[in-house]
Amino acid sequence: MTNVPKREDQNERLIRMLEQQLAQSNRQIEALTEQVRQLTKALYGSKSEKSKYQAPDGQGSLFDDDPSFNESEHTEEQSTATITYTVNRKLHKKKRNDSLHEGIEIEEVHHHPTNTQCDCCLGQMTEAGTTIAREEAKFIPAKMMRIQHIEHAYECKHCKMDAAQKAQMKRGKAPQAAIQRSIAGPTVLAKLIYDKFIQYLPLYRQVKEWERYGLLTNDKNLSNWVIRAAEDWLLPVYEQMKQTLTAKSVLHVDETYAQIINRSDGKSGQSNAYNWVFRSVPSQGPIIVLFQSALSRSRSVLEDFTAGFQGTVICDGYSAYGNLPDVTFANCWAHVRRYWLKADSKNGKIGVDYCDQLYDLERQFKHFSPGKRRKARQKHSKPIVEKFLKWVDESPFFGKNALAKAAEYTLNRVHGLKAFLFDGRIEIDNNPAENAIRPNVIGRKNWLFSVSEAGAKANAICLSLAETAKANGIDFYQYLVTLMTELPNLPIHQQPEILNNYMPWSKK
Repeated sequence: MTNVPKREDQNERLIRMLEQQLAQSNRQIEALTEQVRQLTKALYGSKSEKSKYQAPDGQGSLFDDDPSFNESEHTEEQSTATITYTVNRKLHKKKRNDSLHEGIEIEEVHHHPTNTQCDCCLGQMTEAGTTIAREEAKFIPAKMMRIQHIEHAYECKHCKMDAAQKAQMKRGKAPQAAIQRSIAGPTVLAKLIYDKFIQYLPLYRQVKEWERYGLLTNDKNLSNWVIRAAEDWLLPVYEQMKQTLTAKSVLHVDETYAQIINRSDGKSGQSNAYNWVFRSVPSQGPIIVLFQSALSRSRSVLEDFTAGFQGTVICDGYSAYGNLPDVTFANCWAHVRRYWLKADSKNGKIGVDYCDQLYDLERQFKHFSPGKRRKARQKHSKPIVEKFLKWVDESPFFGKNALAKAAEYTLNRVHGLKAFLFDGRIEIDNNPAENAIRPNVIGRKNWLFSVSEAGAKANAICLSLAETAKANGIDFYQYLVTLMTELPNLPIHQQPEILNNYMPWSKK
């Protein structure tokens, strides 16, 4: 009889253990189910981050919110009344979706009758008026020219005849070439770089186009031209822009992967390299966008670029962003919203709604000065942030599902998420950096990889000038022509202050 209670205790412990194992298995099944749902959505679902919980502004449901669809169907007798009404439509002039700039040169083509003799009296007819029948665009293809720089020498015949006088000679001096002993002139280099970094046309696909224009070359030559031009003339401009950028107090930072075939660290060409982007904020002067090529995503890259920088870095939640001297970090609310949007549940909707409230306020504060924006955020945004963080902290989110990950991501970055409340210069998210890095992503899909680290560095320099020029409303092609023509003939290394006249935001 004494063995019975012991056996019962063993059975109860066994039952509890099995119940715990079952509960754990159920949690694992739920987590795996959630993971499968997320992967299926990522593969087949919409990629938009617009909230599925709200209709777009000014656009409601076609059926759910219309009261006429909630009423019972009218019978034939009830529908016999006839209602007449008049609709006054406002005529809108159709807007063309194609046009030409105002300054385009006009060529007139006049069309006269083949016979201007009157069919009635056989007299000569006089012109009564004209009508523009149509306008069309005419494209004049580019052409290649061979430019020969010829230096002329002059001598003094009078001094030459006098044995007591020193012979006097003068020679015209041709301007320095952008690349010595190369056929590539400033306009060729400008178009080469423009087509690659604005039109995203890889060098190997440009070879046939250059051949059509009359320049016989190959992609290796084109690559060398880009590297030489970037190292000799674009790099000094890049370094000057970098000094201006790191002197500011707020920066956007982001990074994306790249591929370099011949790496100096001994790793395979299949290993990921990275392109980092650094962008200034509008409230601190002209927009500057700089790219930095690196073999890794480590904190040392950020430390090297931001050496001497003191201020705030706006970034995502990557662990490399942190523990830098004289640098504080502000985290991105767009990433937070993205996590709650993925949760796809009632609580996920609540999290997204909190984020949307903050973004609604930011749209109202968009044109405020930094000081006025900080006060407005303290008054209106801060209570929403505090309420949201308290709700996340007190909610029982646990496990490995999307909801728990959203809560964990939010609570681990509380300090960085509050940073925008105390400084009006800080943006609420890191979207400007993500938008700035998009051209690099588009280009990567076209030129695929860089063969060498020198090529990757040249790509980063050219992209930096291209995106900064676009941000400041500068024609990148004409800007490159100016740089390649004038900088080789200026003492920019002895007098670097000259480069201030060649910044994309300079009046020149």
